[in-house]
Amino acid sequence: MREQAENNPPGGPSIHLSVKDMLVSYGGYVVLEGVSFQVREGEVFVVMGESGSGKSTLLKALVGLARPDSGEVLFRGEDFWGGSDSARKEILRRCGVLYQRGALWSSMTLSENVALPLELYTELSTRDIRDLVSLKLALVGLTGAEESYPAQLSGGMQKRAGLARAMALDPEILFLDEPSAGLDPVNAKLLDDLILELCDSLGTSMVVVTHELDSIYAIADDAILLDSKEKTAIARGKPRKLLQSSGDTRVRAFLTRGGERMESGL
Repeated sequence: MREQAENNPPGGPSIHLSVKDMLVSYGGYVVLEGVSFQVREGEVFVVMGESGSGKSTLLKALVGLARPDSGEVLFRGEDFWGGSDSARKEILRRCGVLYQRGALWSSMTLSENVALPLELYTELSTRDIRDLVSLKLALVGLTGAEESYPAQLSGGMQKRAGLARAMALDPEILFLDEPSAGLDPVNAKLLDDLILELCDSLGTSMVVVTHELDSIYAIADDAILLDSKEKTAIARGKPRKLLQSSGDTRVRAFLTRGGERMESGL
């Protein structure tokens, strides 16, 4: 899947998500404008950029939390913001979201957190829900932690539990907001490996918002770089190729953190 997504040969993956000429502003202040990109089915697409570049705003527009002033968001060709509320809710049912801090309910066990979407949006029996919860937690390596509360877990385990809940309804596409933020390098790498494993094994498309370079290089099939001054995407492509080929000093500065990385070591 990694190689196929990179080369995009004829007859390759179809377009899962398409953003066309998006403009988003708050109170007349433009945050993003002219943003366009496509996410192919089954790939990991990374939205990268420094703080204040509009990454979170873009994510909100993709998951129904912020309506763009103009432009289109299409899921498999279906107009997300141009349709009815009911149509938009139906599209969201096919999506999963991992929030930056996990957003787990502290008063609920991991099983109860993962079960909540299933209880709210399906008519499955209690037994079926319990079986599905066990499966989702097993997929993220949390078998045996079902009755633990979030406060009893490490940061990495909380992120994995949040990912299990995001996958509860078997989404076609997952949106991950800074998944490795706040994690130590070992746990961050484990989470990156898990993202790739789930993408390959389940065929789920993923949109990952991050500024973490190690994660960017490890997981991205494709990416855009948002710039706070331009208020748009100033580069598009696989990060390693962008570093090798881009003549834009802003792109190279971001992808090397001002020279902290040696190109030959990538």
